[in-house]
Amino acid sequence: MEAALAEELGEIAQQQGATLKVHNQVPGGVHCSGELSDAYRVNLHSRIASRVLMRMAHSGYKTENDIYDLALAQPWEDWFGVHHTIRVDVTAVKSPLRSLEFTTLKIKDAICDRFRDQFNERPSVNTKTPDMRIVGFLDAHTFTLYLDTSGEALFKRGWREETGDAPLRENLAAGLLRVSGWKPGMVLFDPMCGSGTILAEAAQMVQGIPPGASRNFAFENFNDFKPQPWNALKKAIKPNPLPLEPTIFGSDISGDMVAMTRHNLRCAGVMFEVPLKQIEAQEVKPPREGAGIMLTNPPYGERIGVRGDSTLPEDELSASFYSAMGTTLKQRFAGWTVFLFTADLGLPKLLRLKEARKTPFFNGALECRLFRFDMVAGYNRREEAKPKGPAAA
Repeated sequence: MEAALAEELGEIAQQQGATLKVHNQVPGGVHCSGELSDAYRVNLHSRIASRVLMRMAHSGYKTENDIYDLALAQPWEDWFGVHHTIRVDVTAVKSPLRSLEFTTLKIKDAICDRFRDQFNERPSVNTKTPDMRIVGFLDAHTFTLYLDTSGEALFKRGWREETGDAPLRENLAAGLLRVSGWKPGMVLFDPMCGSGTILAEAAQMVQGIPPGASRNFAFENFNDFKPQPWNALKKAIKPNPLPLEPTIFGSDISGDMVAMTRHNLRCAGVMFEVPLKQIEAQEVKPPREGAGIMLTNPPYGERIGVRGDSTLPEDELSASFYSAMGTTLKQRFAGWTVFLFTADLGLPKLLRLKEARKTPFFNGALECRLFRFDMVAGYNRREEAKPKGPAAA
C-alpha cells in the first residue's frame, strides 16, 4: 500500500499549517519529514499507515556491538522517562546477523544502561502495553533506529468492539477503498460485509471523522509533549454535512454479522443511515438505481461454510457459490465496477469473469489480490476474448 499511503500523505501535507514533506516510497513504507506536530497530524488523519516512526539514528554496522553503541549514544532521556515502560522490536532484510532476538536484547540493554548511568534506575520492559516502542531495522549493511510515535498500531481506531472471523484490518480496508477509486458521494456496496470494516471506514470518510479521533497515541507520553498544538489539531476537525440519501450499502448472509456491522457503525460514530440486509450474496441486486462500486472481501477456505451447505466438500461448495455469484454480477450489475479482495488467486476462473486489473496486497502474511471487474452490459466472460466463427479457422 506504499503508493496509496504516499498519495494520502500528500493530501495531509496540503492541510493548513502542515510543514510535512513527502519523500520516497520504500518497501513497506514512505519516508517523510517535518515538525513533530506533523507526526501528530499523520497519526490523527492517516487511514492507511500502520505506524508513524521517528528516525533516531542511522548507521552502518558489522556486529551487534555496533548496534549496542549506536543505541547507547541516543538521548532517550530527552523523549521519555525512567518510569515509562518500553518494548523493542527488530525486523531485518538480508542481515548477516545470526539472531534478531539477540540484537533486540542488545538494543534494550543499551537503552537501560544509558538510563542506569544517568539516573541509577532503568525503565521496565512491558511487551503487551508499553508506553514507548523502539523499532530497529537492519538491511545487509545499515541499521536504523526509530521511536514509535503511534503506540498501538494505527489500524486500531478505538471503536471496534466486535469482530467476525478473520476481520480485515481497518487500514487495509482504507487502502482497498483508495485503490478502488471510491470517494465519498459515490455509491458503495459490500454484499459480504462481515463485521463491517469496509463500510465503517467509508462511512467515517463520508462524515469527515478522522481515524485517530477516538484513541490515544504514544507521543502524548513524550517528555516535551505540548497539548496545545495537539488540541488545536483536534479542534480543527470539521465534520461533513450528513448525506441526505444513502450511498453506502451492505449485506451478509449472517444475521449476526449484520447486527455486528450495525453496532460497529454506531461505535465508529456514524450518524447517518447505512442500509443493511440479511441476504445471500448470490441473490443480491443493486441497492439503488445507477452504477456504483462493489468492494468486498469474499469468504475463502472454511469461511465459505457459513454461506451454503457445509456438508458439501469445500471445493464443490466454493465452485457452486462463485459460479452463482458470477451469474448475479453479469445479469444484475451492468455498468458497475466490482472489486473482490481475496487470497484465492483462481477467483476469476471460478466466477467465469475476466479481470480488468489485479493489484497485489498482503493481508498479514497472506498474499492476496484485489481483482477489478468492469461489468459491461450483457455479459463479461472469458470466452468473449476467443475468436469465433469461420474466421477462427
